[in-house]
Amino acid sequence: MANRRTRDRVHEIVFEADTRTGKWFDIGLLVLIVLSVIVVMLESSEDWYNQYGAIFDVLEWIFTIIFTVEYVMRLWVTIRPWKYALSFYGIIDLIAILPSYLSYFLAGSQYFVIIRILRLLRVFRIFKLGKFLTEGDQLRRALIASRNKITVFLFTVTLLVVIIGSVMYLIEGGENQGFSSIPRSVYWAIVTLTTVGYGDITPQTSVGQFLSAVVMILGYAIIAVPTGIVTSEMLGPDSESNYTNTQVCRYCAREGHADDALYCKYCGGRLNEENY
Repeated sequence: MANRRTRDRVHEIVFEADTRTGKWFDIGLLVLIVLSVIVVMLESSEDWYNQYGAIFDVLEWIFTIIFTVEYVMRLWVTIRPWKYALSFYGIIDLIAILPSYLSYFLAGSQYFVIIRILRLLRVFRIFKLGKFLTEGDQLRRALIASRNKITVFLFTVTLLVVIIGSVMYLIEGGENQGFSSIPRSVYWAIVTLTTVGYGDITPQTSVGQFLSAVVMILGYAIIAVPTGIVTSEMLGPDSESNYTNTQVCRYCAREGHADDALYCKYCGGRLNEENY
């Protein structure tokens, strides 16, 4: 029973930010994440590494050990550890510590710890920035709802750039102009249609320049299409979303429960043993 109470207490600290201790734990964790990312960035500079390489190595292992202990603690306090391990944050937490250990086998893999920056997403939950979480969830649902329209749009654009690239190859085909093949011409069509315009390949003939101008103007219309699709979904009747609290289920490691909830709305597990 004492062990269960200890696990519940540790779970409240490492998973939830509604309590004072839990909030300070998460804030300290965010500070360590930022510092570890800064160390990795500085370590990639040859000048900095030549002067402080040994210090960087020591700091990196200190961060890795701390994050490893934290990851093991999260697995220990979760009643169904594999639920947390397979969750979004669980996978990110694991990936954040693996590169340091893999560096013994794969040279340069330690730089992949930069993915720890993704762990800063917890800042929205920790500081209860519910408005931002609501907007993010609204955007996610709008993208999912409009996925079929976006797929059709991307398929149409793909056909369009292939046709435009093929036509431009027929008009400008030749090594001197840069349109040496249809794939190269399709690359030019993509760059031009997206209004990026690198300028590494340019048409030389009057017909080619005219077609290029048409594609540039068409590019502005193309950009507006996906924006309108997503916006219409965001303004739909189901666009509202209510953020609740930071309470995390001990069974399935999911959050988003109401303040007065006694059971997890996803798996039905009890949220807080103290209520019973």
